[in-house]
Amino acid sequence: MTIKELWHRLGSPRWFYQMMGPWGTGLGVAAALLLITGTLWGLIIAPPDYQQGNSFRIIYVHVPTALVCQSAYIMMGVAGFLFLVWRMKLADMVVKVTVPFGMVMTALGLFTGSVWGAPTWGTWWEWDARTTSMLVLLFLYFGLYALRQAIPRAESAGRACALLALVGVINIPIIKYSVDWWLTLHQPATFTLTEAPSMPAEMWLPLLVNVIGVYCLMGAVVISSLRTEILRRECNTSWVREELMGEPA
Repeated sequence: MTIKELWHRLGSPRWFYQMMGPWGTGLGVAAALLLITGTLWGLIIAPPDYQQGNSFRIIYVHVPTALVCQSAYIMMGVAGFLFLVWRMKLADMVVKVTVPFGMVMTALGLFTGSVWGAPTWGTWWEWDARTTSMLVLLFLYFGLYALRQAIPRAESAGRACALLALVGVINIPIIKYSVDWWLTLHQPATFTLTEAPSMPAEMWLPLLVNVIGVYCLMGAVVISSLRTEILRRECNTSWVREELMGEPA
């Protein structure tokens, strides 16, 4: 298979629907196993923090959700670029179906951060750079959802949402580097790919399990929602009738 043929397949709603069903199921099962394991490990087995005690355990929900909502937005930005440049229908669908997941994860990340901040900072909310830029991310998700609902023509709505998703990506490095660029109450990254973890292994390993689990959850949710969206948009095509009702194409 040539690169050109692979590119056309990746942009084909029919190919995606037919090939990605098992992947969605597999990622869903993996997400359930990993999240249950990581959460129980972090809440029950991991030792308490020497400074924060048991209140630090919210990290096993807060950090994975905060990471995945940013990755979901980056994915939408890439999909938005593909739609604006190559008019790939599948890319527009990716933007649409990812918004609800990203919205929920961002809201959960902000909520768990507030729960963590109450005993740590002595306040439920602080207008520092990290929390404010995360709030901006939530507003971007809300804006994408509202924008698609407000524009009646599907193609125009897709272009507008793709542009907003692409422009909004600029907020992601602001979130990531806000603790380095400005004086904030928020702690630096718990672990990175380039540095050794700042916590002992018995504390960061369950966190890693939950991070992988929540990314598997994103994959399962996006694939499942995307397959549903493909059926909705392609409902009048012969291959969908053949797929669902056994009619000849």
